Amino acid sequence: MSYCSDRLAPSNSGSLDCVLPLNEMGTLSTLEHAALDALEHQFTRRHAQWPKAIRADLKRLRSPLEAALCRMNAAAAPRNSTIRVMMQELIKRRHAYWGWSQDEWQDVLAPSEGEFHKRYGCHGNCRQYVVAIAYCLGNFDRLEQVGTFFQYRLALKVFGRKEVDATAKRVRDEMHSVGLRAEVPYGMKPALYSALLYQRSGRLEDITVATMRRVASSQLNSTRTGAAALSRVLERLGIIEKGFCLWQEDRRRPPDERRASADVPEEWLEWCNRWRASATLAPSSVTTTYYGILKCGRWLDERRPEVRSPEQWDRALALEYAAAAMKMRIGDWSTPVSAAASRKGEQIKPSAIAAHLRCIRAFFSDLQEWEWIAPRFAPAQTLVPSRAILAKIGPAPRVIADDIWAKLIWAALNLTESDLRDRSKRIGWSEQPLRYPLAMVRAVAILWLFGGLRRDEIHRMRVGAIRWSSLPEQGEASQTCLFDVPVNKTGRAFTKPVDSIVGTAIEEWEAKRLPHPQDVDTKNGERVDWLFVHKGRRMGAAYINGSLIPLLCAKAGVPETDARGRITSHRARATIATQLFNAKEPLSLFELQAWLGHASPQATQYYTAITPTKLARSFDRAGYFKRNVRTIEVLIDQAARRTNGEGVEEPWQYYDLGHGYCTYDFFDQCVHRMACAKCSFYEPKESTRMQALEAGGNLKKMLQEIPLTDTEREAVEDGARLMDALVAGLEQARTPDGRTRQQIEVSGRERTQND
Repeated sequence: MSYCSDRLAPSNSGSLDCVLPLNEMGTLSTLEHAALDALEHQFTRRHAQWPKAIRADLKRLRSPLEAALCRMNAAAAPRNSTIRVMMQELIKRRHAYWGWSQDEWQDVLAPSEGEFHKRYGCHGNCRQYVVAIAYCLGNFDRLEQVGTFFQYRLALKVFGRKEVDATAKRVRDEMHSVGLRAEVPYGMKPALYSALLYQRSGRLEDITVATMRRVASSQLNSTRTGAAALSRVLERLGIIEKGFCLWQEDRRRPPDERRASADVPEEWLEWCNRWRASATLAPSSVTTTYYGILKCGRWLDERRPEVRSPEQWDRALALEYAAAAMKMRIGDWSTPVSAAASRKGEQIKPSAIAAHLRCIRAFFSDLQEWEWIAPRFAPAQTLVPSRAILAKIGPAPRVIADDIWAKLIWAALNLTESDLRDRSKRIGWSEQPLRYPLAMVRAVAILWLFGGLRRDEIHRMRVGAIRWSSLPEQGEASQTCLFDVPVNKTGRAFTKPVDSIVGTAIEEWEAKRLPHPQDVDTKNGERVDWLFVHKGRRMGAAYINGSLIPLLCAKAGVPETDARGRITSHRARATIATQLFNAKEPLSLFELQAWLGHASPQATQYYTAITPTKLARSFDRAGYFKRNVRTIEVLIDQAARRTNGEGVEEPWQYYDLGHGYCTYDFFDQCVHRMACAKCSFYEPKESTRMQALEAGGNLKKMLQEIPLTDTEREAVEDGARLMDALVAGLEQARTPDGRTRQQIEVSGRERTQND
């Protein structure tokens, strides 16, 4: 039988079933022991040729090796060296190599290439073939523990060049279709070949998520990164259900010494985990609440160690914890956090106190509603901040100053590719290609500066979100850009108008964007085409805060922090809303609510602030100072006229009634102003004194609009009949001097009789 003529590709188990005598045990026969003794003598004497008798006696051990090496197209030198190494180990171990354990094979292969050569003194390429023999004939699978080796060369030896290159081409074509360069990126090649070797198959369809996770556990960063990228390729090809990103997982996974559940009582932790598994809130809300109730558990362990379960809580304990939470400082009952180490011991903001109590309140409300514990107190009434703390919480928009905002807009409109490359050099990526193309970065920047969107809404933007529409009053030449905002944290999807520059920038990016497979939107479960995706990956959720804003600040020459703190993605939302609210033709509060996508106008108030300029214009129009100056002049003139320089008081102002004058100071409030003839404050025009006043140059005429009641208006319109009714109705009404109309008539008759 010619072993070289047979195809010796490994099966799924990685063994060469067609050549290995698997039905036999690894025990050597007496004849084979004698042959190995003779061979050891030959090696000691450094004889290169084996006697024919030895070759014949060791045929059962030698033939599978020769067949496998022939299948691998091994050259003469490495072929002979490999067989010699295997024979030396057979002499040492005295049982067939197909019965060697994983530890024995690992010892044979040595920890590194250098130690292997030092031990055996063989050909430089020999170890690669010994690894292939261990993989194929010994079912060895601890490839990650044998040090550095060429995964591609081993895959060629095991699966054949045709199958390996076809698989690599399939991956390369898919990467090229989504914008990557033609060659497989650095780090993905060893990840691909390692995955094939771990899976013991040259077919891409056989790779599983577990295999990719195993490749990602490599100590080499390049291989780990390549494994994550390859997992996303397999996801797009439909081979695995979901890829992964090691960077995000490592960032979110706390180190062992800083686990979030450290120092939490075991029973309380079980309740927390049970609640977390049953909660139906958004993932971010679940995480925030979970960390808050863990902090509560540490407080219990320190202050009330006898309380271990939520079932033991009553109203008194809830009030005690609420009081402790309102006195809490940064770092209290928390695991060590490096970001807050410098602020440890500082007072927590009122909003943070309210948020923490909201977490505990939600926890106990859920436990009572789910009937896990008996309702012994009302969380909504006990686990709440005090009025003093609530009074400090209110709208405080962190608006970016107009000059800084204008510079950021200029930077976005004038962004160039050299700006992106300069940014890459500053962060140490000078030799790497641009992370995102210029058209995509510019579209994201303009959308952030003009769209008034949340960071998550920009991250989840879909293809085709821009539409153009003409308003009737604008005509066909002018078009309005309508923007479809996806489902957000407070409401459903909606459409709002944006500046046309947003639509133009997004359309430019859509024209250059390569087709990508659809992905599931976790907000509503729909399969969508993400707008900001490049080279098979969506734009990172932290890209705007971590990369885009520093890039724009550097180009605009402005700092990344101002008087209100760090410039973040959400501050743009408040800045745009405030500018629209203070414009020359401003949007109303309800219009801003619809434009921002808020569920209530109360939420919109947290994003709008009246600018000092608008407040100054309104204050100037109110004329506060001028009004008081006029009042002062009137008061001074009133005092001068009343005293008349001689201490005798006299009327100081006169209201022209047509037929006479009224000297009552509060004429506009007098109910008798339509029947003044009998009033003591009335001065008829026929008197000489009134004529003198009219002729005098110092007469001060004051014109005043007098509002009429409905009865007065009917009296004017209907004539004397209603006038009589009006006079009769005022019979008992007191005049400004305190007397009624009848009393005035009686006093007048008495005065006439006396005269």
